[in-house]
Amino acid sequence: MTSTVIRNADEGEHLWFAGGGVLTLKVSAEETGGAFFLLEDHVVRGKTTPLHRHQDEDELIYVLDGELIAHVGGAEHRVGKGGLAFFPRGVAHSFLITSETAHLLSLQTPGTGERFYRDASDPVTSATADAARPPDLTRLREVAARSKSVELLGPPPFAVRQT
Repeated sequence: MTSTVIRNADEGEHLWFAGGGVLTLKVSAEETGGAFFLLEDHVVRGKTTPLHRHQDEDELIYVLDGELIAHVGGAEHRVGKGGLAFFPRGVAHSFLITSETAHLLSLQTPGTGERFYRDASDPVTSATADAARPPDLTRLREVAARSKSVELLGPPPFAVRQT
């Protein structure tokens, strides 16, 4: 059963993600009856994802502020404020943050992929300290290996590197 969800800025479940940074689960799969889940992410320059794909979930990233490069189909695409990147299920993709900071919304449908994020995360105990925690790529790979929703295919594939 779905329920009405109302959340304001800074509300939602705050999680430290093994891929790096603190994210906020704004709407859970349970709250949408499994239809989708929505994450809010504040990230910094250089944050990237390994090349990966979701076999059964579509993923949409909307850039509220900042800029990223989306890698899909062997090509790199710049996506700035107000832009989006949509990755259909089964399509290999990655992204790299190229602005000093970026503010993103990430939606996956159906909501089956939420378990991966939960298993690769810890509840935030201190927003400042957890935001500074380095990524735990070993944990990320281990969780992905057990996950049915994400397959890691290799390192970040970017020709353009931002430091």
